[in-house]
Amino acid sequence: MRFTRLHICSLLAFAALLLTACSSGNSQSNEDTEEMTQTEPKLELIQDEAAQKVDVLVDGELFTSFIYSDTLYKPVLYPINSSKGTTITRGWPFDPRPGERFDHPHHVGLWFNYGDVNGLDFWNNSYAIPDAEKSKFGRINLKKVNSVSVKDGVGELTVTQEWKNEAGETLLEENTSFIFKANESERSVERIATLTATNQKVTFTDNKEGMLALRVARELEHPSTKPELFTDASGKITDVPTMNNEGITGMYTSSNGKRGDDVWGTRGDWVNLEGKIGTENISVIIFDHPENVGYPTYWHARGYGLFAANPLGQKAMSEGKEELNYELEAGESMTFRFKMEIISGDNPKVPEVESRFKTWSNSKK
Repeated sequence: MRFTRLHICSLLAFAALLLTACSSGNSQSNEDTEEMTQTEPKLELIQDEAAQKVDVLVDGELFTSFIYSDTLYKPVLYPINSSKGTTITRGWPFDPRPGERFDHPHHVGLWFNYGDVNGLDFWNNSYAIPDAEKSKFGRINLKKVNSVSVKDGVGELTVTQEWKNEAGETLLEENTSFIFKANESERSVERIATLTATNQKVTFTDNKEGMLALRVARELEHPSTKPELFTDASGKITDVPTMNNEGITGMYTSSNGKRGDDVWGTRGDWVNLEGKIGTENISVIIFDHPENVGYPTYWHARGYGLFAANPLGQKAMSEGKEELNYELEAGESMTFRFKMEIISGDNPKVPEVESRFKTWSNSKK
């Protein structure tokens, strides 16, 4: 058969169409395969009533546990792990690790309380307080786990807690939602707590000890340059000694432009604690919310590992220039909303953290 120029052009055009179709099919197939392999982590919440805890698991590995043991003086999230399974919280006193500090026994995991509620100290209470002194302290007990759920990859735990005096009388009822999220490189916890005065007026007397607080692993502390003494609201002095700084890499950065120890006692929308544990770069960011009382919060962020947001404690933080003694009449409520993000890998720059804050603070639950 003799091929004319017209035949040849037609054959070439047909071959080109076949090639395009095959290429398109392979591309679509590759996209489908890639989409199938990029699955979101599986998040689970499992309550263990006997152990008095709710475990939060990501792909079967522990992210954190909500612990409400009778031996604690407030429920806590402990331990807290990054997406790579690295623990970012101090182990002591539950699970001491070599090289850790043994100060402040009331600093456990992530917690929420305050140093002066109707004259009672809810912040410093722990097993270390002598029985003769217990009447000066309050404690927070779990009343009920209301719900445990996971929907569309988001976990939610809702609880009711009671702020009590040593005689067992309830000053405040706290209804709190914990919202847990996870992806390949991040973990987050949002805590929304509504405090309601029960049968009497409740006063939160201005106090530097509060409110949402995290005690971090030794590696995320600032390098220790000199011994320090810290005094709590009751006048008790705690010695924080200088320690070996090998592998100690923590650094605070605030939305207000402050860094390191200069963050303490300043206001800001957020603070980012960056550091490295082993070979893993970690950022721990805590966000305040514009609707919180006392916004923007003062930061009670210490180089020895205490990372706290305290919107009600203003006098000590401002060197007496400001003061807030907040009151709730019987039946009145106030709500605090905070978020903590744990990022593994490249540490986010200030503009990215600011963008994360704006996205979250403008959203509604």
